[in-house]
Amino acid sequence: MDLLTRDEYKALAAEMDFPNAAYIDGAYRPAISGMTFATVNPATGETLADVAACGAEDVDFAVAKAREAFDDGRWSRMHPSDRKGILIRFAKLLTRNARELAVMESLDSGKPIYDCETVDIPETINCIKWHAEAIDKIYDQVSPASDDHIAMVVREPIGVVGLVLPWNFPLLMLAWKIGPALAAGCSVVVKPAEETSLTALRVAELATEAGLPRGVLNILPGSGPEVGEPIGRHMDIDAVSFTGSTVTGKRFLSYSGESNAKEVTLEMGGKNPAIVMDDAENLDRVAAHVVQGAFWNMGENCSASSRLIVHKDVKAELLERIAHHAKQWNTGDPLDPETRLGALVSEAHFNKVCGYVEKAESFVIGGKAEGGFVEATVVEIPGNDHVLAREEIFGPVLSVITVDNFDQAIRVANDTDYGLCASLFTANAKRAIRGARMLRAGTVTVNSFGEGDATTPFGGFKQSGFGGRDNGIHAHDQYTQLKTIWLDLSDDADEAVE
Repeated sequence: MDLLTRDEYKALAAEMDFPNAAYIDGAYRPAISGMTFATVNPATGETLADVAACGAEDVDFAVAKAREAFDDGRWSRMHPSDRKGILIRFAKLLTRNARELAVMESLDSGKPIYDCETVDIPETINCIKWHAEAIDKIYDQVSPASDDHIAMVVREPIGVVGLVLPWNFPLLMLAWKIGPALAAGCSVVVKPAEETSLTALRVAELATEAGLPRGVLNILPGSGPEVGEPIGRHMDIDAVSFTGSTVTGKRFLSYSGESNAKEVTLEMGGKNPAIVMDDAENLDRVAAHVVQGAFWNMGENCSASSRLIVHKDVKAELLERIAHHAKQWNTGDPLDPETRLGALVSEAHFNKVCGYVEKAESFVIGGKAEGGFVEATVVEIPGNDHVLAREEIFGPVLSVITVDNFDQAIRVANDTDYGLCASLFTANAKRAIRGARMLRAGTVTVNSFGEGDATTPFGGFKQSGFGGRDNGIHAHDQYTQLKTIWLDLSDDADEAVE
């Protein structure tokens, strides 16, 4: 899809009608309390809509409707090819409405329209299509059998699932979760982030238009205490899949233990290293990858390459090239397709990131922050014990740590509470493979920055999360249970029945 001009995007934004009610049982509904909250364009401070502020009573209502839909089989027992057909129609409707969703996403989150148009929306659609196509291609199993028995191992949808989303990739994270959950046959109750609820509400309406039965997909905007915690504690929710901060994710383990021991999958924070060794080839290309990893989505990315661990012999040349590439990541109006860095998602988050920038002592480039925008910032720090190396900043800040050799680089990279992603740049194939195996992270890229694609599982080690993976066939494991069906075929069994 060709990009529009800034003025054309502005015109679309001016005419946009924003959804503002919860979506439960196939229809928009106000919160039972009648309360609302303002969702704000972080680039301008303008209120876009007053959105229904749901609470525990709305969670109860949505879960009851989701349970009703699951138990009567309108989706859970629908033939797999029919479920696939509906999700394919859903993907087509997302494609038809892609530009509207892109503009709405940019306005609500501060993300550059360039990213929304070229990454977030296309990958959202692809994710739904990919899991739709997988529905009738995931086979059950038969165990090794004797003449006297058959043992079948079958997958069944886990039931009603609570999906709790972050604000940094509102649509894409929605797709990462509802794609496999709906493909498995579950009914879902979604809590979008309070800061970025609009596109999830619009997507639910499109899903109903595609033929998804009522009650199967429910969207409850609201705060963490008012919606997230009741989802985590609900006695009739069978599983929760959470993406967000490590602090909040840990709470869902407590909620589960204090309620019905529901299954919990957590995808949380990261403090991801990018290691550049002295034999790395084409330092200009390396610099472009490091800058992309650090500043894409304003650094509001759990897999951001926030620690550059660089060999002393190439440090000076690499930083020169990084500075050159970083200067091309301009801040500006998110609806201008030339903008690479939009506004941080909220005033509170802007202030948090600014607090970290103030702790920097040696700037390579950047450091300026104003009006919700933080420019691309690269800082040198004395070592891995510095606060900028230990804590997740979630902003466009790259911290540089110097090392003397490969073994030191691996030790520094692994010296973190997190283990989501890592990158390693080297021309030595043996070193690349050894390093990839030694790095304690769920995704390791070699000579590039990335997260894999829809086919590869995404998730972390240590405090970056556990309990399952997003993306790939492995994502379906979160939303299914295995059942053994044992059939005794022996003559003795027949005689016992007689």
